[in-house]
Amino acid sequence: MSKPIDIIKPSVRELRAYTLSPHRATVKINQNENPWDVPARIKQETERRLSERKWSRYPDFVPIALHERLATFSNWTAAGVLAGNGSNELIQALLMVTVGQGKRVLISEPTFTLYRQIATVLDGEVLSVPLNESLEYDPDRLRSAVADSKPDVTIICSPNNPTGCLIDDDDLGDLLNASNGFVVVDEAYHEFSEHSVVSLLKDHPNLIVLRTFSKAMAMAGLRVGYLLAAPELTREIGKALLPYNLNVISQTAAEVAIEFYEAEVRPLVRAIIVERDRLFTELENIDGLAPVKSNANFIVVRSRISPREVFDQLLKRDILIRDVSGYPMLSDYFRVSVGTPEENDKLIAALRDIFKQE
Repeated sequence: MSKPIDIIKPSVRELRAYTLSPHRATVKINQNENPWDVPARIKQETERRLSERKWSRYPDFVPIALHERLATFSNWTAAGVLAGNGSNELIQALLMVTVGQGKRVLISEPTFTLYRQIATVLDGEVLSVPLNESLEYDPDRLRSAVADSKPDVTIICSPNNPTGCLIDDDDLGDLLNASNGFVVVDEAYHEFSEHSVVSLLKDHPNLIVLRTFSKAMAMAGLRVGYLLAAPELTREIGKALLPYNLNVISQTAAEVAIEFYEAEVRPLVRAIIVERDRLFTELENIDGLAPVKSNANFIVVRSRISPREVFDQLLKRDILIRDVSGYPMLSDYFRVSVGTPEENDKLIAALRDIFKQE
């Protein structure tokens, strides 16, 4: 006799759920968050606008004002913008309208595990090209995989999570030209690289760009993301979004953050970049650690001591990092987000102590 659980797809039951450690610590540098809160001016202006609006009314069915601001901010057309409940919702919507049995998704691993998870849930076939030994993209292998397997969707995270590597614009252009399917570039961390591939959209109608307010914008708690693509693509991808997917608080805060970006947010981004480079140098000088150069707001670090042991030792010191040793190619690695100068100093001192004892 069959059981209710048997109704669930076998491919889904075999998946390991996307999860996160439930641990808590004062120095929380495990989720690539902005270590500083949203600037007070942005909060105050958001609250002012919300106080003038009736909360009993639904948000705009299509957040036109937000789309227009995002278009100007990104130097793209408003008709080619979709806002979502975090970029994760937009990844899901994009894959929902493209992936099913017989459809192929190409990724380059190690990378954000949600790509593989969603594609698998949708019965897609996931193909993987490894990063090179330096944990950088391997453009030749990617082009070969596209030519040989003809994927319907190729996803490139740039800067990549968890390694921080970028794909070169020329290499991306070659990949776009070689592909008959979509090439998706997830730019969740692009502000920290001070680089974007949006300029390629006008010449490559198969390019789709994803972005988020969770990282540089310091709005992870409000769940705002957006997608940039040719208007005919956003019309179809939007069909997979639920009505009123973005609440009025998040919409309003996102509009204000864009307006205040240069004056309030960009200085924080620059400060994180400075701290990232300082943290890299300090980690490089600790015997037993080998950090990987990063273009994001985090650094993945190879460790002589097992990553789990480093995780446990730091947690005892009230510091929470991410053990990424379960990722392909990263069995000896952990990842640290860039914190405030004070948080980074605590991390550096703790790691020096841990590795001095070995």
